[in-house]
Amino acid sequence: MIDLPIYSHDGKKVDSLKIDPVTLGGEVRFALLKQAYVAVHLNQRQGSARTKSRGSVHGSTRKIYKQKGTGGARAGAVRSPIRKGGGVAFAKTRTREDLRSSLPRKMRRLANRNALLAKLVDGEVKCFDHLNLASGKTTVFADLLTVVGINRTCLIALDPKNDVARQSAANLPYSSTIRVDQLNVFELLNHRFLVIDRATLVAFLDESCFANSEEVKS
Repeated sequence: MIDLPIYSHDGKKVDSLKIDPVTLGGEVRFALLKQAYVAVHLNQRQGSARTKSRGSVHGSTRKIYKQKGTGGARAGAVRSPIRKGGGVAFAKTRTREDLRSSLPRKMRRLANRNALLAKLVDGEVKCFDHLNLASGKTTVFADLLTVVGINRTCLIALDPKNDVARQSAANLPYSSTIRVDQLNVFELLNHRFLVIDRATLVAFLDESCFANSEEVKS
């Protein structure tokens, strides 16, 4: 069992939460995490890079000078890839759909849970008793990060209804906010720390257990 400390807003440990690693995949599967990370990263590409081949460049097909007798190299049309203003030898024509990758649903779910397990094992999850803030000022949330020793990038997972905390954390440098129902392996691995409150984490774990039981039945 993983014993996760629960902190108050002044940085003191007030409780602990026991988490069974089995519900998060049992062990950290590095190959799965990399595969899922690369797939998500690949799907974020716009796929809008375009270059023109010699057939797409506007210009005449006339041979610019005769084949022999000039003393120079043989030259064809001005649209040749070796000439300035000509086309590209291997033009980029792929679309966004050509670059997309996909994972089976069970693998995606397991990767999301396993990324959280990796954070828990490394002690990079900072869990607060609650994140109900009285003010939406940035300094309020900045103080919370300071008291628990966060000095690197962090991902703040919030309840979708917690608008005050989202407003307070919106302008923090090197920090990102995300709804807990959108928590994924890419965002977890892109940040050093995860900041979350107890109720939100328990809800995520319960949903993970439910998904896990669904997969076992299927």
